[in-house]
Amino acid sequence: MRISTVLFLLSLVAGGSLRPGPAWSQDIEAPSQRNANYRLEARLDPEAKILDGQMVLVWRNLQDQPTSELWFHLYWNAWRNNRSTWLLEDRIRGRSTAGKDLGAEDWAFQRIDFIELLSETPAQRPPAQTTRSTDTGTAPQTSPIDLMSSLRFEAPDDGNLEDRTVMVVTLPRPVEPGGTVEIRLGWQSKIPKTFARTGFRGDFYFIAHWFPKLGVFEETGWNCHQFHSATEFFSDYGVYDVELTVPDDLILGATGRPGEIHANEDGTSTHVFRAQDVHGFAWTASPHYLDLSARFEEPGLPPVDLRLLLQPEHEAQAQRHFEATRTALKYYGTWYGPYPYDHLTIVDPAYGSGAGGMEYPMLFTSGTRRFNPLGGGSPEGVTIHEAGHQFWYGVVGNNEFEHAWLDEGLNTFSTARAYQAAYGERRFLKRYLGLPKEGRRGRGAFLPVTFPQISMSRQVFGNRLNRFRKSATSDDQSTPTFRYYPSTASSISYSKTSLWLATLERYLGWDTLQQILSTFYRRFSFRHPKPEDFFSVAEEVAGMDLDWYFDQVHGGSQVFDYAIGRAESRPFVPEGYQEGPDGGLEFTANPSPDAEDPPDNFRSEVVVQRKGDGVFPVEVLMTFEDGSEIRHTWDGQGRWKLFTEEGPSKLVSAWVDPDRILLLDLDFTNNSRAIETRSALPAYKWGSRWMIWLQDLLQTFAFFV
Repeated sequence: MRISTVLFLLSLVAGGSLRPGPAWSQDIEAPSQRNANYRLEARLDPEAKILDGQMVLVWRNLQDQPTSELWFHLYWNAWRNNRSTWLLEDRIRGRSTAGKDLGAEDWAFQRIDFIELLSETPAQRPPAQTTRSTDTGTAPQTSPIDLMSSLRFEAPDDGNLEDRTVMVVTLPRPVEPGGTVEIRLGWQSKIPKTFARTGFRGDFYFIAHWFPKLGVFEETGWNCHQFHSATEFFSDYGVYDVELTVPDDLILGATGRPGEIHANEDGTSTHVFRAQDVHGFAWTASPHYLDLSARFEEPGLPPVDLRLLLQPEHEAQAQRHFEATRTALKYYGTWYGPYPYDHLTIVDPAYGSGAGGMEYPMLFTSGTRRFNPLGGGSPEGVTIHEAGHQFWYGVVGNNEFEHAWLDEGLNTFSTARAYQAAYGERRFLKRYLGLPKEGRRGRGAFLPVTFPQISMSRQVFGNRLNRFRKSATSDDQSTPTFRYYPSTASSISYSKTSLWLATLERYLGWDTLQQILSTFYRRFSFRHPKPEDFFSVAEEVAGMDLDWYFDQVHGGSQVFDYAIGRAESRPFVPEGYQEGPDGGLEFTANPSPDAEDPPDNFRSEVVVQRKGDGVFPVEVLMTFEDGSEIRHTWDGQGRWKLFTEEGPSKLVSAWVDPDRILLLDLDFTNNSRAIETRSALPAYKWGSRWMIWLQDLLQTFAFFV
């Protein structure tokens, strides 16, 4: 998308320090509010692993009430010491720091050197008209006002006074509705050996959430949560002008489109980047990157320039990274709405860096291995997923601290759908001694182990039912994400949402769900929507009340589990008193067991049970020996229901939810029951195959012993 804008101009004074520039203005055609705009410059010291930075922030108050404070995130203080909230939660989560002794290179900090108020400007329009305001006319003061004495740290989420990830400064005067302030700030950060996908690994750097980041001022005040181990981020949109000075042998990639590179006399280079209508800025550097380019072009969608920073050992997979990125841009763009930027950078992080599989505005990290056969899900799956985040995380921009599912869940569902559309179903892939063995008949790709072809369906594996089962009742999804139990948070945000969306797809039909998602994407681009906005769109598009569903899958932690509790079919003749042709009662005796003609009528009975507390309408399928089928519908509300049929054919099997509409059903193995097994051949067939596979596997292990 080509967006006409008036630039946010800030220039450098002698000595390289930032100073305020001319009045900043907002073009009426910009897609976002652009109320948090940054001019950043930083210098990397590769020996000390120190980042020295300065920034000028221009912020506009969009709310109807004033504020006398500014709240900032200092994310890297999460690794300042072992009392931080992030590290305490991460031990519960059992991920990065579990059982790990942290060394000197692992710790980090973010220290504020100075912060000062440069200018402040009152609103030039009533607050209601500031959403697309014109020139704010910032007026420089005679001299900056030092704000360091007002700096303090807050812990709004857990009261942990040792946590220093939220900083607050008090202003000399409130910022009125529609008013603007201009802040200059200097800081120094110690770069950690990679933590939570950011840091260094040798001469590889991935630098994310690296500068003091302003929170979001809402109707209820500042939304500025502490950094938690199981949540991500939330911030306002703006324009970013960034200059990064690094050793001149490093290849840089970053949010935005790269600009000039200025060579310096001290063996460094200054790289210039600019990005508009984004809510963050990340960058990476390495001397080893292969710097490759391609282009996305698809009829009906705007073209996008693609840049791939690839590790040399993965050169053979370059086109696979490009094609997977095109897959996301094509299907997400067609289904929901076009990618609004004209540039996208794909980063293949260094081995062991822990930086893979993460999204940032106009940039994402993928993840692969040297030996990675096509069809196993990598790098295609992770690339589609992270590129897909550009739509939900990047453009829709919900609050990931509080409602991560609005991004992660919608994207997990979309990833599985896009992967299947482009590549078909994933194949099972197992590794032995680090080498892959594909799930297909015949000899393996790298190891002499054979086993049957196993396809991993989108409906089950793509939507992560296996991951959801163990955490189905850990938290209500309506709980703010930062309050989820750390070790199960991702299952609630990613897997549960993907499963209830896939269920909704099967219940309403893909055409309806696609319209729901596209309406939500287009209506709330650059607008920070909340869960209620999504639910409202869903009901509007579907034309029906869906509160009964959302109240369970989002508002609660109900478990869905329908089962066939009993199924039988037996010869049947009427016994006892029956109504006769003349309306009177006639008595029918039990036929003699020695009767020559057996009854030609069967009575079939099926009991369906609701074992969980979740309620969903289901179908019940009864199949008979003559090939006929009968379907019943049940609202699913009772604890059980009996279905009976009489006819000339014996019941063969019974199924509840035979078309597997309810993908949230935690135990699909109890959804069906056969009356009797007609043949043992299938059991013999599969049993022998698995025994042969097991024998082959044991022989392989014996060879290495």
